[in-house]
Amino acid sequence: MSTSLPPSLAPLLSSPAMRAACDDTAHLQRMLDFESALARAEAATGVIPGSAVAAIEAACQADRFDIAELAEGVARAGNLAIPLVKALTAEVAKSDPDAARYVHWGATSQDVIDTATMLGLRAAVDTLLPDLDRAIAGFAQLARQHRDTAMAARTWLQHALPMPFGLKLAEYAAALHRSHRRLKRLRADDIVLQFGGAAGTLAALGADGLKVAERLAKELDLRLPDAPWHTHRDRIADAASVLAILAGTCGKIARDISLMMQTDVGEAFEPASAGRGGSSTLPHKRNPVASASALAAATMAPNLAATMFAAQVQDHERSAGPWHAEWPTLPTLQLVTSGALAAIVDIAEGLEVDATRMRANLDSTHGLVMAEAISMALAEKVGKSESHHIVEAASRTAIKSRTHLRDVLAKDTRVTAHLSASELERLFEPMAYQGVSQTLIDRLLTSIEQQ
Repeated sequence: MSTSLPPSLAPLLSSPAMRAACDDTAHLQRMLDFESALARAEAATGVIPGSAVAAIEAACQADRFDIAELAEGVARAGNLAIPLVKALTAEVAKSDPDAARYVHWGATSQDVIDTATMLGLRAAVDTLLPDLDRAIAGFAQLARQHRDTAMAARTWLQHALPMPFGLKLAEYAAALHRSHRRLKRLRADDIVLQFGGAAGTLAALGADGLKVAERLAKELDLRLPDAPWHTHRDRIADAASVLAILAGTCGKIARDISLMMQTDVGEAFEPASAGRGGSSTLPHKRNPVASASALAAATMAPNLAATMFAAQVQDHERSAGPWHAEWPTLPTLQLVTSGALAAIVDIAEGLEVDATRMRANLDSTHGLVMAEAISMALAEKVGKSESHHIVEAASRTAIKSRTHLRDVLAKDTRVTAHLSASELERLFEPMAYQGVSQTLIDRLLTSIEQQ
């Protein structure tokens, strides 16, 4: 199925494996796989002669067909299945005219296209899962390495509190693992056969309709739904949401990494290599190219998913228009999701961390990042409101005078009356104020081991 990714940009926004899975030839072969499986199923249930199967199977090879010629037929027919079935019938007739009579027996165009879509979605999921495994493992390993690496937690892009970098990394791993679970659930529950005939009743097959459907599902290793679902697109919309969520998670991680790579921050970096992240005019640049790829893909994904959601509103038993909108949209969403994930795999397996710079940045506000720690300790003595007022005023003084917050507090009798010099010193140690971060890291890392 052709997508909206120009060939020159496809490597930036998608993985090689997903490009292969979404290739026109691969999609055509999946449609032909439906037709050959249908012939086998109908022969096995006595609907068509067994002698017709061999010729139909032999003709169901994508390399026997001219994709460009089929594409020209789409504009006239309204979908790819109609010119394909015509061409397939002619191909079968070359070797066995009698077998050609039974091509596409009792099926409709949408059965072919939707089932091929489901087979393509299964291939897409199977392409994404190994990359997810790699990204999760990479971030989990980094989390273990940096569970005691102090950095500034940032809220509204400002320093907030100290935190272990390992917690941020463990959160990345866990978020990706949740997408891993969603994809596996999607594969188990939503990837189903479409087979309903012209109006979803299988009338052309009489009493044999369900028998053929059951055998066809078995042939294609797809789950058989309770009934055809031609205009009920909730499964497709669910798939779009799972893909968009994964792309969004990759985008969030990429945003963090690109911010940490800023010259003025310099805490973590994408892996370096010759020619990577350079500038056409600035020789010194080390740009966050993987992050940029992930962010571009993550920016596209929500709108692609929105198209899939809008396409749920279909008329009666077979729809014109919304169904057609899905054809280029879903594979494009699969492609950009794969591109976002591939970029994150690259980061997870090669992230360079500057722990010294993290600590220097943490100390750059001269103790202000520990204001809450001081305020909470003092609150036990004078109450939260009064403590907050004292530390807030001291923070303003420290900023104005460019003085360390500890030195300002050490001169305030309202503080020294309750906190000794040694207690104040201890309260300014960042990793002494991390709450239950270490337990959270353990919980997150444990969660990714669960299926």
